[in-house]
This record gives sequence, C-alpha cells and structure tokens, in this order.
Amino acid sequence: MADPGQAGKGPLLDLRGLSVSYATGRGQLAALQAISLAIPRGGAMGLVGESGSGKSSVVLAILGLLGEGATVAADAARFDGEDLFANAASLRGRRIGVVFQDPSAALNPALTIGSQIAEPLVLHKGMSQSEADARTIALLAEVGLPRAETVARAYPHQLSGGMKQRAVIAGALACEPDLLLLDEPTTALDVTVEAQILDLLEGLRARRGLSLLLVSHNLGIVDRLCDDLTVLYAGRVVEQGAATTLLDIPAHPYTRGLMGALPRADKGRIGRLVPIPGGLPDLTKPDPGCNFRTRCAFVEPPCSAPQALVSPPGEEATGRLARCRRAGEELAWPVPPLPERTVRGEGETLLEANALSRSFALGGWLGRVSFAGGRPHLAPQAVVRAVDGVSLVVRKGEVLGLVGESGCGKTTLGRLVLRLIESDGGTLRFAGETVPQRPGAGFRRRAQIVFQNPDSSLNPRKTVAEIIRRPVTLFGIARGAAADEEVDRLLTLVRLSPAYRGRYPHQLSGGEKQRIGIARALASQPDFLVCDEAVSALDVSVQAAVLNLLDDLRDRLGVAYLFISHDIGVIAHVADRIAVMYRGGVVEEGPAAAILSPPYHPYTEALLSAVPLVGARGRAASRIRLAGDVSSPSGAGGCRFAHRCPRRIGPVCDEVAPPVIEPVPGHRIACHLPPETLAAMPPALGAA
Repeated sequence: MADPGQAGKGPLLDLRGLSVSYATGRGQLAALQAISLAIPRGGAMGLVGESGSGKSSVVLAILGLLGEGATVAADAARFDGEDLFANAASLRGRRIGVVFQDPSAALNPALTIGSQIAEPLVLHKGMSQSEADARTIALLAEVGLPRAETVARAYPHQLSGGMKQRAVIAGALACEPDLLLLDEPTTALDVTVEAQILDLLEGLRARRGLSLLLVSHNLGIVDRLCDDLTVLYAGRVVEQGAATTLLDIPAHPYTRGLMGALPRADKGRIGRLVPIPGGLPDLTKPDPGCNFRTRCAFVEPPCSAPQALVSPPGEEATGRLARCRRAGEELAWPVPPLPERTVRGEGETLLEANALSRSFALGGWLGRVSFAGGRPHLAPQAVVRAVDGVSLVVRKGEVLGLVGESGCGKTTLGRLVLRLIESDGGTLRFAGETVPQRPGAGFRRRAQIVFQNPDSSLNPRKTVAEIIRRPVTLFGIARGAAADEEVDRLLTLVRLSPAYRGRYPHQLSGGEKQRIGIARALASQPDFLVCDEAVSALDVSVQAAVLNLLDDLRDRLGVAYLFISHDIGVIAHVADRIAVMYRGGVVEEGPAAAILSPPYHPYTEALLSAVPLVGARGRAASRIRLAGDVSSPSGAGGCRFAHRCPRRIGPVCDEVAPPVIEPVPGHRIACHLPPETLAAMPPALGAA
C-alpha cells in the first residue's frame, strides 16, 4: 500500500542504490551496481549505454520480471510512495506500462489487435467486454491509427511496422499508467515512422502528464524526448544530469566516446568514427576502481582507485553528476582525420542494372474467394510492384547508399542485383558481362551479401571456423591447411582473434556476430557487397567499429558496396553517392553532399527533416509530416510520390510522369517542380 505521507509527493519513480546480480557458472555477475535515478511526475529520463551495460536489467527490475536467477537489492525503490518490489505485480500494466523494441515479438500473432488491447482493461479495470472493445477503438484512434475499428479486427501480420508499434503503445496506455517504459521503441522503424512515433509520445506526455523512461542507443531521439539522461557503463552510473547539457558537453570520457562514435547526418563525412576500444569488463569480478579505465583515452594511475559519483567542479548547482576524477577538465575524445584515399565513384563501372522490375502477388487463394453474384469464385489477385523499372550503376570501389521508407523496395532491389530472386524485366551486367537469371559460380563468388540480422543468417550449429571455411572451399579459394590459414586471415581482417575459430554464434556479442557475417561474405574474395541494414541493430560504438571496418576493406580490397539503410546518419557517413527510393522507383540520385542539401526531391526533403539530431530540438516543430504511408493508394501514370507530396502543384503530378532534372552533372531529381523552386528549399538538416 502507498504511504499516505509519500503518495503524490517527491519523484514518481525513485530508485536508490539498486543492485542486480545473476548466478552464473563463473559466480555472481554484477549486472547493476548501486545505481540511483529519479523520474518526476511528467518527466522523461533517457537511459543510454552499450549492450551489456545493464539498461534492460533496470527495466525488468522496475517491472518485477527479473526471474528467479536474479538477486535484487536496493536502499530504496518506491513508486508514488509504494514499495516498488513488493507491489510490482499490481503496478505492472496498471500504473506502469511498457513498450518493447520489437512489436512483432510483443504481439501475439494468433490474436486480433483489439483482443490484446482489451485484455488488460478487463483484467485491471473490471470493464465488460463491450466496454473494453469500445475503449480499445478509442485508444487506437488516440495513437493515430486510421480506421481504428478495422485495425482492432486485424491480426499483427496485417499491419505495417509503424502500425504495430502504435498498437503496442495503445495497449501500454490502456489502463492509463503514470509511467511508460520504452525499451528501444523505434530501432526497427524507418525515419518517417520513427518521427511519427516520437510526435505521438510527445503529444501523449503533454496530454496525459505521462512520465517516460526511454532506453535507446539513438542519442538524437534521447535529446528530443528526454529532460534528463543517465549514462550506464558496465552496471554503474557514470554520468547523470540534464540531457541537453550532457549531450552538448559530456563530462565523463565514456559519454564523450559515445558521441565520438555517432555518425551525424547534419555533418556528413567529416572525420573517422571513433569506436570505443576494447569491450566491457568481466562483471563477475567487479573492479573497485574506474571500470572504464582500460578503454579510456585519458587514463592515469589514480584512476585505479574508487571513483565517486559527484558534481564536477563548478557544476554543483546544475545537478550534473559524473563518476570521474577528471570530469571538470576540458578533454576532447581523440578523433583522427580521414586517411588519404583515392577518389571514389569515378572509376570503371562494375555493376549496371537497367530497368529492373519485380512484382509480387498479395495473399493466397483463400483470400480471393468471393461470393459476388451468389456463387463462389476467385477474384483477381492483387499485385504490388516492389521494384518498378530501376536503373543504377555501381563503380569499382564505390559505396552507393540506398535509402527510403520500409516497403519502398530497397531489400528487393538488393536481392535483384545479386540475382537471389528473379526479375520480371530488365537487364543486369557485371564487369561488362550480362548476368543471367540463374548465374553461375563465377558471379556468386564475386557478389555477396551481409544480412541485417546475424542471429538468423549464421548457422547456430556451426562453429565460426566452419561458417567461414565453407565459402573458402566451395569456391575453390583454398583447401586443407591452406583453408584453415585463410579462415585465420579473414578473422584477422575483421579484427577478431583466430581464437574465435571454435566459438558458436550464441557465444558472440552482436558486433562480433556481424563481423563473422562480414568475414563470411569476404571469404569468396568478392568485388561487390550488398549490405542490407548491416548495422541497424548495433549500439553506436559497435556500429562505428563495423562502419570503419567496411570503409577500410573498401580501401584495402577495392570492394564496392550497395549500402541499404534507414539510418540517414550512417548513409551520410559511408556513401559516395545516394539513391532515394519510393514505391519501387528511384526519385533522386546523386553525390552524397548534393543529396543532403538543397535542391532535392520533396520526398528526400521529408526524409531529412525527420532525422532526429543531437542538439537540434527545435527542428521538430518544422518537420515535414507526411500523410499516410508508402503503401497508401496513389494514381497511375503520374509522380509516384504525388499522393503524399506536401509540394504537389496540381493534376499534372497525378497524371504525368515527372521529368528528370539535373541541377549539376550526376545529380538527378524526378520532379515537376522547376529547378529554381527546388534550389530555394530551406536546408532540412539545418546549416550542415
């Protein structure tokens, strides 16, 4: 029960000295070590740190879902005056809601969306089923889902990623909680849907007075949504304070390191990303001193002594805390300049696609059964043109970035240029030769792919050596002892020790698994790689290491990339040229610097305006908010973006295919707007 003297007073959530440990075969693993944080009513706290820092343990501890293998201790853990741990089961779902990272995993595929949202209303609020159903429709409408009644009757697989995430948020809000826990809620979403979710959360916070705890590795999102920020490293709070202050001038070296590893869409390719060297310490043997010192660029002998979490000198009044004896010093995390390199994107053509197309039929035969006219018959099958006459060129050693919303055809195009799926039309040439629909081993050896999710693309029953060795022997690169030497060489190439040979995928971190995926792709000594969202699920430091690795391999081996990503900051950093896709077609293509500043296609402008940037909170007010989504109906024959375009000029956009404008050689924009209008657009990323 709540303490009458505490309820309604002080912070809504108050954790002091929270420690969590897990029993392992090597002893107790100290996942959290005496962390403290407080969230006021209506406040928003960000929680950042690398994978393994303890962020998820904080969320699960608040929910009371750590399980029997965990040991939890705290000096105090209160929610609105109540003992949090004693009342976690009654608070969970009723006063504390949660939104997990993957809505597809959070939603039951066998139940309708409406039934899943109505369940807590019946359970916690005591509503009748009809009352819960009516409230469910109102909640779906509140989170911005059109045709709420239809969505309530739908199953999860019938919704887009953004719609599923909105439905999960609606379920979390069903019982009108006071606190919403958000665990990487937008990681899998493209930039426009992500911006819609952020708008939704900001609006709900303003209307309902919600408190938020946001776990994210996207520092731009944290800067936009959160008032305060807690930085976790290896189970300890290393810095805490106002979000804008910490992200503007970080005090702790670890926070500085996170900022140095962050690719910035508004900065482009201004320097080499700086991943934090090394990895997390062994948490079964907690270090009494600074546990970051083995990775710190500013380490000194006194750092081996225990470090207190205190205000840096001169900042006692700001509320900032940092666990570092050098926190008050002006220390800049070392950012090396870009190495000298040959000019990219002006060499010999390697891959040339001309008018590639691919359509897919929607649904099975059962969904086509119609009883119109009184007798059953099969209605015509709906068809979606995933790739619609796309032409592109990738030169030797070039990085072509491919961006666009989910469903625009990026992944399908990547598979078409590798001939992993057959095209309906168009031609493909590689190194001057036509590639048939079913190419031989020669093309397969020279063109490879790095998939988004190494957990599903690496065989869990094979060791690292077996995974990498297979393409080495399959393509005749080496055999016997020479193949073993080649496996070691590839591991070294992706900066992993040959000691990893005997490990299985489940024994590797996310970044290590992705490096194995890259090593496997390089095993055939290819000239061309498709990287399909290869870094989207990685935290910023591991992401920086993988991006630097791909960049170095390009320089050392001359590998060309088609780099597919919804993270425009990543694309801005790695790409020489960028192609922007919408509804199966390329609406703009050109050098990276030209794509990131006016003139650009209105769709590109909308994408760029939706990018969350650190230090640019005011941009949200001027963001271009697109109606509908990429699957919304559009007219035939005109501009493929006309149905959503905020700069639409009339029927010509719906009825006539747009001309291709070329503001400068090599920069092509398919748009009816005159060049001077495109050139007069304000910079969507600010003064880059």
